[in-house]
Amino acid sequence: MTNSIFKTALTWILLLAFSVAYAGNSIDKTGKKAIRVLMVGGGSSHDFDKWYKGTDVETLQKGGLATVEYTSDPTTILPKLKDIDVLLLANNQPIADDATRKAIFAFVDAGKGLVLAHPALWYNWKDWPEYNQKLVGGGSKGHDKYGPFDVTITKKHPVTKNVPETFHLDDELYYQIPDESGSPIEVLATAKAAGSEKVFPSLFIVKYPKGRIVGIALGHDAASHTIAPYQTILRNAVQWAAN
Repeated sequence: MTNSIFKTALTWILLLAFSVAYAGNSIDKTGKKAIRVLMVGGGSSHDFDKWYKGTDVETLQKGGLATVEYTSDPTTILPKLKDIDVLLLANNQPIADDATRKAIFAFVDAGKGLVLAHPALWYNWKDWPEYNQKLVGGGSKGHDKYGPFDVTITKKHPVTKNVPETFHLDDELYYQIPDESGSPIEVLATAKAAGSEKVFPSLFIVKYPKGRIVGIALGHDAASHTIAPYQTILRNAVQWAAN
């Protein structure tokens, strides 16, 4: 009896040790390791906690696709970069620290993934022009009044897989303008408001020399974050960026 108790206790100890050893190495339903994502939010004009920390984190973690850590504190970015596969910037608050700025470039130069969500496509930092020029390949300085418009997929790509060719939503239609002197972009989808002839990129990849970068201009509130096309794009973008 004593021997049996000893074996049972030993079994539980080994199981506990196994769990600790493999903590953080989540496996999805297909047997693949979950993509490690750091999502950075915070700033103005958006409910970051509700739509990014809440809905988008849930979207990415569904089915074990990714493990997501959310932060609204840019000072925590640098030490976390070594442990992630994809950096998802959804902030329009400053990243003021020069070491962190350099580390983000080094992260992408190392072949890692970068996803730039709606607020992070703005020209947010006058003292950091390299961000928009090289990582975004342009940016937005204005947008239509919040309201309805159509998004049309213009190119087949892993990021647009299973996304309807055209879908409708209410959002801020960003005037996303490519920078001719910056990194070239490959437009995957465009946005156009009814009655307007102006067409702007709403989904694109940045042809950065090393890492994989995706820009998603959609994402102001519930009308984007909670619909299937947006959620599919977000999941596809993280998968593709993670390579």
